[in-house]
Amino acid sequence: MKTILAAYSGVLKGTGSSILSALHDVPLGSWPYRSKMEKQIQIISVMQWVLSFLALGAACTGLLIYMFWTDCWLISAVYTAWLIIDWNTPKEGGRRSSWVRNWTVWSYFRDYFPIRLIKTHNLLPNRNYIFGYHPHGIFCFGAFCNFGTEATGFTKKFPGIKPSLATLAGNFRLPVLRDYLMSGGICPVNRNSIDYLLSCNGTGNAVVIVVGGAAESLHSVPGRNTVTLKNRKGFVKLALQKGADLVPVYSFGENDVYKQVIFEEETWSRAVQRRLQKLLGFAPCLFHGCGFFFGNSWGIVPYSKPITTVVGEPITVPKIEAPSDDAVDLYHEMYIKSLQCLFDRYKTRFGLKESDILYIQ
Repeated sequence: MKTILAAYSGVLKGTGSSILSALHDVPLGSWPYRSKMEKQIQIISVMQWVLSFLALGAACTGLLIYMFWTDCWLISAVYTAWLIIDWNTPKEGGRRSSWVRNWTVWSYFRDYFPIRLIKTHNLLPNRNYIFGYHPHGIFCFGAFCNFGTEATGFTKKFPGIKPSLATLAGNFRLPVLRDYLMSGGICPVNRNSIDYLLSCNGTGNAVVIVVGGAAESLHSVPGRNTVTLKNRKGFVKLALQKGADLVPVYSFGENDVYKQVIFEEETWSRAVQRRLQKLLGFAPCLFHGCGFFFGNSWGIVPYSKPITTVVGEPITVPKIEAPSDDAVDLYHEMYIKSLQCLFDRYKTRFGLKESDILYIQ
């Protein structure tokens, strides 16, 4: 009873977090369904992100157009005017919010899988960095949780470093979704945005690029460790031009949270996927997870599999405004070797066998 009164008094004082603290103090025997309820909250926290990423932008665009033909047209007009004025903000460092990055919902998001962030080396705040994130998976859950929120304590583990996760530029053309993404410190993966962060925003910036992109997601299946990297050299050239150190990052378990139907390379189904990838910027994958209420049914809820993101040792990169192809190839090869070493060193600690191999294509 004292616990319940304490929680109620917290609400009266405007501190909703007191309810969560008080409920966690309730003995397990007095609330037999506590673990099930907590699991459902975790699922909801994950699904709000999945559905936001898939449908929030399209839904808000449709609503904005619809409101122009109603009595609420003035709201749409004002928002559209502000959208035009604010159009370049994503390319100029965005508009991150520490409040949003520290939402309690992200802690439930983290605990569902769970997701962990492992630091192997210190990063100096007087340098800028480009993190190469591997593998893409289906939704990049590890990348978002570790670098788009503070759920795994990035800023505490890497003091003085500000992460900016780069994603499809098209997402920042959609109303409301663009603001949601920017609040987490997420930026467009284009030259203007990355140039600004690495050249006009001081030091201590870490741009996180999912190097394999959409092409890599087509190879995302449980038990397969495949990254698309051999011909991906643009991020290395950019690092040389800006003098930003390269940091390999590998997420063990990222490919395990969904099961995907993989089509053979010579089939028409794979050709359609490739074609749509070029047109849309992302690859339409045929995948499934588990159901919302029953774990043994099919659905869009990801499987509860641990994801461990390991941030490797930085590769010091000199600043060369016009790097030669040989210089790019040299640092690209150094990056591949560093990623390979990172994978081999930590694979047995996070669920893989000694015989498991990282395939680089």
